[in-house]
Amino acid sequence: MRTIIRITKSELRILFFSPIAWLILIVFSFQVGMAYCDALAMQLRNQELGYRMFAVTSSLFSGYFGILTRLLNDLYLYIPLFTMGLMSRELSSGSIKLLYSSPVSNFQIILGKYMAVVVYGVLLCVILLVPVISTCVSILAPDLPLMLTGIFGVFLTILAYGAIGLFMSTITKYQVVAVVGTLAILAILNFIGGVGQEYDFVRDITYWLSISGRTKVFISGMISTKDTLYFILVIFMFLGLSVIKLQGERLKLSKWNTSLKYGIVLFITLSLGYISSLPGFIAYYDSTATKMNTLTEESQEILEQLKGDLTVTTYVNYLDETYDRGAPRNRIRDIGEFEQYLRFKPEMKLEYVYYYAKGYLPYAKAAYDTMTLEQIVEDKCKYSGYDPKRFLPLEEVLKKDDISEENGRFTRVITAANGKKAILRIYKDNHVYPYEAQISTALKTLIQEAPVVGFVTGHKERSGTDMGEKGYGTFASNKTFRYSLVNSGYGVREISLKQPVADDINIIVLADMRSYLTEEEERNFNAYLERGGNLFILGEPKRQQFMNPVLEKLGLRFADGIIVSPSEINLDDLIAANIKEGAAKVSENYIRYFQLGYSIITPSVCAVEVIDSTKGFEITEVLASADKGSWIEKETTDFINEKSVLNPVIGEVEKSNSIMLYLTRFINNKEQRIFVIGDADCISTLELSQNRAEFRSSNFTLITETFRNLSYEEFPVEANRVSPPDNQVLVSQDSVTIMRVIMMWTIPLLLVMGCVILLFKRKRK
Repeated sequence: MRTIIRITKSELRILFFSPIAWLILIVFSFQVGMAYCDALAMQLRNQELGYRMFAVTSSLFSGYFGILTRLLNDLYLYIPLFTMGLMSRELSSGSIKLLYSSPVSNFQIILGKYMAVVVYGVLLCVILLVPVISTCVSILAPDLPLMLTGIFGVFLTILAYGAIGLFMSTITKYQVVAVVGTLAILAILNFIGGVGQEYDFVRDITYWLSISGRTKVFISGMISTKDTLYFILVIFMFLGLSVIKLQGERLKLSKWNTSLKYGIVLFITLSLGYISSLPGFIAYYDSTATKMNTLTEESQEILEQLKGDLTVTTYVNYLDETYDRGAPRNRIRDIGEFEQYLRFKPEMKLEYVYYYAKGYLPYAKAAYDTMTLEQIVEDKCKYSGYDPKRFLPLEEVLKKDDISEENGRFTRVITAANGKKAILRIYKDNHVYPYEAQISTALKTLIQEAPVVGFVTGHKERSGTDMGEKGYGTFASNKTFRYSLVNSGYGVREISLKQPVADDINIIVLADMRSYLTEEEERNFNAYLERGGNLFILGEPKRQQFMNPVLEKLGLRFADGIIVSPSEINLDDLIAANIKEGAAKVSENYIRYFQLGYSIITPSVCAVEVIDSTKGFEITEVLASADKGSWIEKETTDFINEKSVLNPVIGEVEKSNSIMLYLTRFINNKEQRIFVIGDADCISTLELSQNRAEFRSSNFTLITETFRNLSYEEFPVEANRVSPPDNQVLVSQDSVTIMRVIMMWTIPLLLVMGCVILLFKRKRK
């Protein structure tokens, strides 16, 4: 041990008697100071502009402009500069012969020199502690464990880079060659993750060897044994290779003997790396204050209830535009979407099936008319190098899972041990892949019956399958829309009241009925109402008379006329409905949006009035029009060419009118829940696609929270997390300026002075 310490001290003395080590520290400290002050100034500027602050600590350290994120882009340039001479200097000067002749083992030589790298890495991380200290006094409730975890990841990266640099320094006496060689190996380790991804065996090896993205896991606040052991094994491998290289030179061993030892070290490293990457052998620690990298408690409970095997089979269609998402070369990326779930259920099986069927492939449209599907597959395989036999025909796939309604798109089928199945899709949005809410919701349907929503038809009502402007297909049955009902755990079905409502129907949507119910339909509706079924009733102005007979059974009616709120910008009948405090009974999310000043846009709406409070329902007002400047217009009907004017003579009164009411009662040992709103357009495809800059609207919240309430808060799974407490910058711009002077100039200047003094003393000696 004393020998190792002596070698370490000697190496540090040589290192700090050269300008290069000091230069790296000076440049490194300047870069850290500049990156941190820029990031802090940006956060402070956003706060002064009135933007909502969120997870400031993460933004400073691990965000896109975070200091550790930016540092990683340049770290590979620093390390080779101070490792290039560790052994190259001994080889070029001939002093290596003195080491060989001394009673010092090869292991002691390598470890002693590597310990100098460790000490230098500690110094670099000490510089990183300066922004940590600054953040602790500059930010409200800073996330200290997150910052320290990120620095720990940077430290491991420095040690891994240092081991690589030391090895390259042992194989050449030229320091420039050692630098270039180190950079070359780092480049290989960064890009090797994309090599051989088409082949299962090669994919696992090259992915494990890849160093790309390993440190970002730590920077995001997660410590896993898989990534920690990766760095340890990389260090072990290159230190081992360095010892073997010295041993081969010292004992004049044959190249075959040395190569065999190299192979043994590589084999041990890859074997341990493979074992450490298996889901069952990985341990995790989420250091973030709000556990942002960990599944929510509800998701964890769902996984606990899923006893036995759980298989996720991904079906990838070679003849669809979504093929690339599940292609073999992208499988590692795809599997990563389930990493948090594998953490809590490591026995989960992820399988991939490649098939062919007619899908959406723009450049193959013409080919579909002139070639068979088999011919198209063979033609494509000529250029891709695939074996056509790897792709199954759709008929074979359907024998295992029915995905015939998925139109050939990328689809997953989750199968539980009891044989129940759930479908998980990708979506046409920026993220494409499902979030935790969608995955956990699909898993929940395996242990609990999903609610079925019945859209009443027969009187020209709004349909749950109609994708037109007035239809409800977008939020109900659109499979490529992330938040649609079919992707939120609900079954969607069109029903007719000419027959009794099926027992498995939990929710009925009755929207914009344009003719009266028949006696038979009324009986079936009343039977559903009396059994305690939940309802979502949506009316529309000018058609109140058709739906009022239904509402009267609830003690309500749609008032005649249209609610108006005259404006110079919008049509008079465009109402920004206020979310009332009573909405807290419906959903906490309603109140959060109420506090943030959001409203629900209702284009052309009629008021909902209570006419009989003896029906046994508790009635709560959820949405209402404004107290001032709003009334029920009874004269004007053409709001495009005319302006409405308040006319008290005919009974028009300026006041707030109820737009949406929430009714509850206990019947048949359960709580019956009913929503009644005077506008059917507010959740139509057209309105959901509108972007009204003058309003802070949240119409989609109306859909999600209403159906969540109607399903008794069971679906979809609530994956929202507690907001991070570090949501405020406490310092001023003047304070940031002082920090900039200290971090960017004072500290580097002190390092320069230390360098000059030390080098001057050396020269005097």
